[in-house]
Parts: sequence; C-alpha cells; structure tokens
Amino acid sequence: MKQFNDENFLLDTEVAQDLFHNHAAKMPIIDYHCHLIPEMVANDHKFKSITELWLGGDHYKWRAMRTNGVDEKYCTGKDTTDWEKFEKWAETVPYTFRNPLYHWTHLELKTAFGITKQLSPKTAREIFDECNEKLQQPEFSARGLMRHYNVECVCTTDDPVDDLRYHKQTRESGFEIKMIPAWRPDKAMNIEKPEFADYIKQLSAAADVDINSFKDMVDALQKRHDFFAENGCKLSDHGIEEFYDEEYTDTQIETIFAKAMGGQSLSDHEVRQFKNCFLTVMAEMDADAGWTQQFHYGAIRDNNTKMYNQLGPDTGFDSIGEFNTARAMSRFLNKLNMEDKLTRTILYTLNPCANEVIATMLGNFQGGEPGKIQFGSGWWFNDQLDGMTRQINALSVLGLLSRFVGMLTDSRSFLSYPRHEYFRRLLCNILGNDVEKGLLPNDQEVLARMVEDISYNNARRYFKFY
Repeated sequence: MKQFNDENFLLDTEVAQDLFHNHAAKMPIIDYHCHLIPEMVANDHKFKSITELWLGGDHYKWRAMRTNGVDEKYCTGKDTTDWEKFEKWAETVPYTFRNPLYHWTHLELKTAFGITKQLSPKTAREIFDECNEKLQQPEFSARGLMRHYNVECVCTTDDPVDDLRYHKQTRESGFEIKMIPAWRPDKAMNIEKPEFADYIKQLSAAADVDINSFKDMVDALQKRHDFFAENGCKLSDHGIEEFYDEEYTDTQIETIFAKAMGGQSLSDHEVRQFKNCFLTVMAEMDADAGWTQQFHYGAIRDNNTKMYNQLGPDTGFDSIGEFNTARAMSRFLNKLNMEDKLTRTILYTLNPCANEVIATMLGNFQGGEPGKIQFGSGWWFNDQLDGMTRQINALSVLGLLSRFVGMLTDSRSFLSYPRHEYFRRLLCNILGNDVEKGLLPNDQEVLARMVEDISYNNARRYFKFY
C-alpha cells in the first residue's frame, strides 16, 4: 500500500517518477491566468494568519464548508475569529475525501510549511499555530511565497477601468517576478446588467472619452487597450455563457446601446447581437495588438442571488445544446479567420461534455505557429484528477498534447501554486502508464522534452511575455 502524499504521490511507475522528479518539478511556473490581488504583490503583503491566506477569498473551501452545514459566518462573516473559521474548515476537511480540496490542502501544507500531518479537528490547533508562527517569517510574505514556488510570471485579471498602479509599482520596485495585467472587459459586454450604464460612466472617466454611442465606447476601450499594452499586457480574457453568432448591423448595435443607456429593456436577441458584435471588436483589437485571447465559457453565474449579493458570484453548468454552441463558436472563429483577425486563442469549457467539441474545433483553425488555437486546461470544477485527465485525453486524441501550454491556478491564493505540481504529477503519470503498457516507446529524450515543454517551455514561447 502506497503512503498518502509521499514523494511519489500520483506517480505509479518508474518512468512517471523520473519524468516528474528530474524534469517537471524543476521547471518554473508561468501562471498565465490568476486572480491575485495586485496590491498584495506590490506591497509584499504579510499575512496575519493561515486563515487569511487560506480562507480569505477561497470560494472552493467556502462551498465545501457550506455543503458540510457550516454557518455562513464561519465562511465569510466579519464577527468570527480567524481560529473559529479555521476550526470549521478543519472539521470539514475529513469529509472532503475524493474531492480535490483534500489533495490541495495537504499539498499546500507540505510544500509551503513542511507539515505532513493530515488536517482534522484533532490536529487543527497544532497546525494553525505552526502555520501562523511561520507566517511571521519574511519568506512567507506574498512575494516570498511566489519565490518559494519558483514562479516566473503571473497574469492577473483586470478591468479596463483599472489604473494598473500596482503593476507599475511592482515593476518599478525591481521585483524579479513578472506581474502582467490581463484585459477582462466583461462589464462592458454585459449590456443586460442593471449596472451597465453606470459602468460606461466609469469607462468614460478612465479613458477621458465622452461616451454617447457604441462607437464612442469602442474608442474608449481602444484607448484603454493601448494603455494596458503600454503596461505589458499581452493577454485578454472573456467570461461568457456561450458563443454568439446572431447577425447585426452597425445601426442595430447603436440602437441597442442607446436603449440600454436609456434604461430600456432589451430582448434576448438584442443582447446576443450586442455580445457577438462586442466580442468581435475585442478580438480584432487583440489581433491588431498581437495579444492572446482567452474564452471561458459555459458558466451560468449568479444562480443564488441572495448569496451573490452578499459574497460574489458562484457558478453552474451550461445547459445550452453543445451542437448550437459548437456552431456559434465555429462561426465566430471563422469570421475572424476570414478577416485575418484570429489571434492566438485559448478555449476553456466548464462542461466536460464539450471536451471533444473543443478539441475538434482547434484543428479547424490551426496554422501559422505551433498550437495557435489551444484547448485550455480543466477549469473550475474540472480542475481535479478526473477533469484534467479527461481534458488531456481529449486533447491527445484530437490534437497535439505536446503543444499544450499547460496549467494555471485561476486562483486568488498565494498558496495555490501546488496546483501546477498536481497537474505535472498527473501528466507524468499518464505518460508513464502509457509507456508501461507499451502504448508509447520509452524514449527518455522525447518524453522529457514533452514534459518540460508542457510544464513551462510551451507557455513561455506562446504568450511572448519576454
């Protein structure tokens, strides 16, 4: 019987162990999509406790705690102590067997703090105190943790109205790890939201452009897009429920924009027309700037509006038929491709039923550079052993796994970098098992190159951050 979380965790064969320990483990981390708070990096934030570091913004843990019957005050409440919240998390952990949180929790304790005990009510106080004692040391600051995990570059997620002051502060401080902004213009796309008109006023102020039409809005966004580029941005991201292919005219879009700014309700068709137009314009901007674009699709957000109003968005699975989604995706990408405006693109889905759809779609638009259109790693609820395995298998069968740009954290936490290790161990194990079964030759040079490329080299070449 193997030991839990030992040095060969998830590594079943000698080939897998060699690939991980001698190749994957040594590669730096390019975390090209995360939700770190830039101010914390700029000011090298010192964490007051493991609760702040671990539970301060982790919706995964909150979701598990709620499922375990924990009262909301212990998840996000303001009137409970750090110890009380940590204690409730420790009570929940033994119930997370076979949930990725169990693995993540113990990988984080081991790799950051050197703690190999399992977290439970029996060990909670001891682990809480030991972590808090170590957090007082300089190397456990925000920047210290990034150095500890061999991070080379992170891309935060930033709204077009952000002034990027903390990115500039970090850059000018001489911090050796790159923190690059990523353009996330969802608020300008979501015309159906009640807050849309107020957001356009913010955009107008940030860009110093009077916005009285859709064209004015595009001018303002272009100005901010240029500003982001001047501050090192090379990557955009869009959170969409689905792709859109409704036809539109410039006149129709201007009418839809005017109605929204005037507080009039829009039909579903009008909303979809606007979003199709908006995403097309954004894609053209990205292509002109030489950026990479990302599309996270399939999340139905704001399901529990009571919870959303208090705490922020949660998510669910897309119920849209995959045939219609694939057709709209194809038309959207083809339109850009026909106009030579299809830049490097990464497609992520929340619905694993779409894995083969996306993996197939990639091949329709490849060309010009290796892996130009990417199938993004398992995202959100697919960010676990089964989800990552299914994504890797679909990409392997229908594309070129060797050209994959690999893992990201998609996290607000400075302790989430072991997710890269988790992914790398899984990747090495899949390859090692294939060798063991005779499905791949035991060509150590090719296998090592493949693992190092997926872990790091492909992302470094693909995103052109350097």
